[in-house]
Amino acid sequence: MASCYQSVKPVIRPLRSKRRRWLGAEYRYGVEDIDRKIVSLLCLDGRISFTELSRQTGLSVSATHQRVRRLERRGVIKGYAAMIDPAAAGLPLTAFISIKPFDPAAPDDVPERLAHLPAIEACHSVAGDENYILKVRVAAPSALEDLLQQIRACAGVSTRTTIVLSTPYENRPPDLEHSGEAGNVADAGDADGPGPDGAHPDRTRAAGAHRDGTHPGGAGAG
Repeated sequence: MASCYQSVKPVIRPLRSKRRRWLGAEYRYGVEDIDRKIVSLLCLDGRISFTELSRQTGLSVSATHQRVRRLERRGVIKGYAAMIDPAAAGLPLTAFISIKPFDPAAPDDVPERLAHLPAIEACHSVAGDENYILKVRVAAPSALEDLLQQIRACAGVSTRTTIVLSTPYENRPPDLEHSGEAGNVADAGDADGPGPDGAHPDRTRAAGAHRDGTHPGGAGAG
């Protein structure tokens, strides 16, 4: 029995290696555009169903599910959230606060010092005179004044504030069409890569894929 197995082994290996090479090429040259389209569609509608997502990408539902989960594992898709109207939610005042430490030799730990302040929506490290720019939303000018005092006291920084008068647009989807090699989100753990229809050759249906077309965020059907 052992000798029979050894005689077959050389025949199988070249076939598998050839299949890997073909699938690897297909994955490298085909996955970028498909994954970019999936991400773009999810940016426009995070509640889109897998059924609709597969229809617009031309993949099967199971292959679409696999790709979305792979994008999540790779960190390309970090989560799903509701987009709200801040003014309608009671936070009509938006401002950008540029900050600079009083002591240039002080430890660069401003993000950690300010992380507990929920009014700070985003913290960006920037080049230029200031070290960071904060995007904040508050209910009123008095709340902004209080927040500025907290920022200065907690982080030991000077502040320069720009109040937003209106917002023609924000939260636009990223320009994935020109994302270059950053759009290649191949999973290094999948040596064989997906097949021509986007499915992995060793998995005909993703584990846990929903046959009812539940959307990637998991909140309901499309």
